[in-house]
Amino acid sequence: MKAVLIDEFGAPEVMRVGEIKKPQAKSGEVLIKVIATSINRPDLVQRMGNYPAPAGDSEILGLEVAGTIAEIGSDVGNWKVGDRVMTLVGGGGYAEYAVAYANHLMPIPDSMSFEEAACVNESYITAFLNVFMLGGLQDGQTAILHGGGGGVNTAAIQLAKALTPNAKLIVTANPTKMERVKALGVDLVIDYTETPDFSGLIKEYTNKKGVDLILDHVGAKYLKPNMNSLGYTGKLVLIGVISGIKAELNLALMMVKRQQIIGSVLRSRPVAEKGEIVAEFTRRALPKFADRSIVPIIEEVFPLEDVVAAHQMMEEDKHFGKIVLKIADA
Repeated sequence: MKAVLIDEFGAPEVMRVGEIKKPQAKSGEVLIKVIATSINRPDLVQRMGNYPAPAGDSEILGLEVAGTIAEIGSDVGNWKVGDRVMTLVGGGGYAEYAVAYANHLMPIPDSMSFEEAACVNESYITAFLNVFMLGGLQDGQTAILHGGGGGVNTAAIQLAKALTPNAKLIVTANPTKMERVKALGVDLVIDYTETPDFSGLIKEYTNKKGVDLILDHVGAKYLKPNMNSLGYTGKLVLIGVISGIKAELNLALMMVKRQQIIGSVLRSRPVAEKGEIVAEFTRRALPKFADRSIVPIIEEVFPLEDVVAAHQMMEEDKHFGKIVLKIADA
């Protein structure tokens, strides 16, 4: 099969399309004929040699796929060859075929294209897990979502608008993306280039109450303003550390305000645990995609052969929402 191969770690140009042996489905797995996949920031980190695939997973880039079931392994029920499915994968998405665990599959609603389905699993499930399952966002609460126009952040905005329509959403973004963020219906957009310490604006906006939830991928640089922005019993869910891993924390204030800091990753969770997350997402969120309350935001669809350009677009932060790789025709 065709796949994106890497002979050495480095810049986008290290990637090339080549031939590799097609994988086989083992017990509890299915083989998917991939129609589309998407680019996620962890793919860039893995390409640079800093985010290896979990043991036993494919070393080919790609964390989510959409396509049709080509083969079914033993001990798999409820699915058949030809079913339209989308799923998380531990690796292997940038290829014509990918293996996935059967308990990680979701049916693609008839209303969705394969390109849209390729955007759902990594970004939207990450957002759902951290905003709702861990962060516990409720209708009427207030949340800060860092990340402007990135895939996880736009997914979090859309999910929050659909599942908690009365929650107030505050988003930090760079000035080039603020208008598109506002168009998604958020309540306040903060230019983080002008206001790196946003806690003063948050206190003013919330009348000194603070927010109930913060979703953060920045890390060390934002720890102090994040904690100053959280209200009593507020939760900071940390999903990235792009600004660094060490920062000072006022433990006494955290105790008095009964705040929580929750660290979270998705890729390395046990198979069964991911299956439980997928099942909850299928129950609560998938109907919103089926009725088009949520439509994945796609910046551009690239053919597999243009994977270098797709990675360059993400590296240069020129996208809003998701970047899709088209592997094959449906």
